[in-house]
Formats: sequence, structure tokens, C-alpha cells
Amino acid sequence: MPSKPKLDLKKNRIRAFFHSLGTHEKGELTEEIQKIEKEGMAYIQLRLPVKRITEEFENKVKEKVEHNVIKAEIREASYHDLPSIKDIYNKAWLTSSTPFRAIDIDTLGIILEDEDTVFLIAKVYGRDAGFIILDFEEGGKIGTIAGLGVLPRFQRKGLGTMMGIAAWNYFKEHYPKIEELRAEVYQKNEVSYNFIKGLGFEEFDIKYYRKEDFEV
Repeated sequence: MPSKPKLDLKKNRIRAFFHSLGTHEKGELTEEIQKIEKEGMAYIQLRLPVKRITEEFENKVKEKVEHNVIKAEIREASYHDLPSIKDIYNKAWLTSSTPFRAIDIDTLGIILEDEDTVFLIAKVYGRDAGFIILDFEEGGKIGTIAGLGVLPRFQRKGLGTMMGIAAWNYFKEHYPKIEELRAEVYQKNEVSYNFIKGLGFEEFDIKYYRKEDFEV
């Protein structure tokens, strides 16, 4: 069997980070997994052309959080931050409709090792409270929000938007030739979908992934 291209392998690994397609302890497939095996798992594709991100556009997004009582310090993650990312992920998915899987430090480390993948972490009230995964493709012309996690107590309070702004600032600083931002959201994950739409992204496609698209 031919090896998967590096980009496909990375995307599969990130999807596997966020979603579980495992079996019951008895080895029986769940009803949802049986459906996915047959039809695929639907992901809404969204994009935001950089030419639309004018100064007025940026100010409009910033207005959503400028009066927020939450003040976040956002930094780029290192290997020392992986335990915090794991903890945020495990707690954040308690409120998500996305199929959950436990993660390990080794998997996070492999994702972080990729030179075109970055984790940003938000600290609130002295503790790490959220993270966002940024990915770059086509020589830095496309920037992708590949994943986002926020502790339940800080959800729907503007922290995700703050990280979205930080993501855009990172894209501008490190990839000045960027032309488009993209994201893909599991169709049933309304919280993530509404967050991405709130940043100005628009739908342009739906992709269906099968089990092999989550395998590394």
C-alpha cells in the first residue's frame, strides 16, 4: 500500500485528535459509526478571503469582545504546554456534540512537530483556558483554523473570538502573502459552526470523510 502524502497524513492525524471512530468494548460498531462507515462523516467547509478582512471588518470583530470582562493572555505553545492542551481538550469536549476520544501527549507532540502547524493557548485568571490550532498550506497562501477548544466555564463568553483575533494576527505576522482563511466543522457541532460563522467565514462546500480519513 502506498504511503499517504505528508499533508493528508497530517490532516488525518488532526481529525483523529478531535474525533473518535472506535468500537465498543465488545467490538460491536456503534449505530453512529455504522452510519459513518456507510455514508461518511459530514464536515462543512468554510472560508474567508483575506481581501474581505478590511480595517472596518477587523474593528467589527474586535467590538464583540472589547467590553468583555475576560482578559486573556495568548501565547504560542511549546512542548511544555502539551499537558495543558490535553486537559483543556478533555474538558472542552464534555459540552460538544462531536464524537469524543481521549488523547495522549505523544499524539499532540507529533502534531506540534510539524513546521506548518501552530498551537496558541489562552490564559485566563492565571490558568490555561483555551487553545486554537493553526495550519498553513500552499506555501503559506492558505491559513486554516484546524481545531479549537475552550474550557466549559469560558465558553460563549468571547474567549473563542479573542483567540480568533489572535489567530488572524499570527497569520498576518508570519504569512504576509496569505490569501484565504479556511476551517472545516463537523456538521453536528453547532457551537464551533456558530463561532466560525461569527468570525465572518462563509460555507462553500461539504466533505464526507470515511474511517480511513481518520487513520494514521
